[in-house]
Amino acid sequence: MNLEITTPDKTIFEGEVSLVQLPGIDGSFELLNNHAPMISALKKGKIKIKDKGNDIRFFEINGGIIEVLKNKVLVLAE
Repeated sequence: MNLEITTPDKTIFEGEVSLVQLPGIDGSFELLNNHAPMISALKKGKIKIKDKGNDIRFFEINGGIIEVLKNKVLVLAE
Protein backbone atom coordinates (compact mmCIF):
# COMPACT_ATOMS: atom_id res chain seq x y z
CA MET A 1 0.00 0.00 0.00
CA ASN A 2 1.11 3.57 -0.56
CA LEU A 3 1.73 5.72 2.54
CA GLU A 4 2.11 9.49 2.68
CA ILE A 5 2.87 11.30 5.95
CA THR A 6 2.49 15.07 5.62
CA THR A 7 2.99 17.88 8.14
CA PRO A 8 1.97 21.53 7.64
CA ASP A 9 5.57 22.21 6.53
CA LYS A 10 6.47 19.25 4.31
CA THR A 11 5.94 15.61 3.35
CA ILE A 12 8.14 13.54 5.67
CA PHE A 13 7.51 10.13 4.08
CA GLU A 14 6.03 8.82 0.85
CA GLY A 15 6.37 5.27 -0.43
CA GLU A 16 5.21 1.66 -0.50
CA VAL A 17 4.83 -0.10 2.87
CA SER A 18 3.51 -3.44 4.07
CA LEU A 19 2.43 -2.33 7.58
CA VAL A 20 1.56 0.90 9.37
CA GLN A 21 0.98 1.12 13.14
CA LEU A 22 -0.63 4.34 14.40
CA PRO A 23 -1.47 5.98 17.76
CA GLY A 24 -5.26 6.28 17.56
CA ILE A 25 -7.31 8.34 20.04
CA ASP A 26 -8.78 5.12 21.50
CA GLY A 27 -5.57 3.11 21.24
CA SER A 28 -2.96 1.88 18.82
CA PHE A 29 -4.04 0.18 15.58
CA GLU A 30 -2.42 -1.37 12.52
CA LEU A 31 -3.14 -1.23 8.83
CA LEU A 32 -2.17 -3.91 6.35
CA ASN A 33 -2.47 -4.12 2.58
CA ASN A 34 -6.06 -3.78 1.23
CA HIS A 35 -7.49 -2.36 4.48
CA ALA A 36 -11.10 -1.18 4.43
CA PRO A 37 -11.67 2.57 3.89
CA MET A 38 -11.59 4.63 7.09
CA ILE A 39 -10.95 8.02 8.66
CA SER A 40 -9.62 8.35 12.21
CA ALA A 41 -8.12 10.87 14.62
CA LEU A 42 -4.60 10.33 15.93
CA LYS A 43 -3.04 11.33 19.25
CA LYS A 44 0.56 12.13 20.15
CA GLY A 45 2.83 9.13 19.66
CA LYS A 46 4.89 7.15 17.18
CA ILE A 47 3.97 5.92 13.73
CA LYS A 48 5.69 2.61 12.96
CA ILE A 49 6.09 1.56 9.35
CA LYS A 50 7.50 -1.57 7.75
CA ASP A 51 8.57 -1.11 4.16
CA LYS A 52 8.65 -3.75 1.42
CA GLY A 53 12.21 -4.71 2.43
CA ASN A 54 11.02 -5.35 6.04
CA ASP A 55 12.96 -2.32 7.32
CA ILE A 56 11.18 -0.67 10.27
CA ARG A 57 11.06 3.11 10.72
CA PHE A 58 9.41 5.37 13.32
CA PHE A 59 8.01 8.90 13.04
CA GLU A 60 7.02 10.97 16.10
CA ILE A 61 3.79 12.99 15.72
CA ASN A 62 1.79 15.32 17.99
CA GLY A 63 -1.59 14.17 16.65
CA GLY A 64 -3.41 14.33 13.36
CA ILE A 65 -5.87 12.64 11.02
CA ILE A 66 -5.60 9.49 8.88
CA GLU A 67 -7.53 8.56 5.75
CA VAL A 68 -7.41 5.11 4.14
CA LEU A 69 -8.91 4.74 0.68
CA LYS A 70 -8.14 2.37 -2.22
CA ASN A 71 -4.91 1.07 -0.69
CA LYS A 72 -3.57 4.60 -0.10
CA VAL A 73 -2.94 5.82 3.44
CA LEU A 74 -2.74 9.58 3.98
CA VAL A 75 -1.60 10.87 7.36
CA LEU A 76 -2.00 14.59 8.06
CA ALA A 77 0.23 15.00 11.11
CA GLU A 78 1.13 17.82 13.48
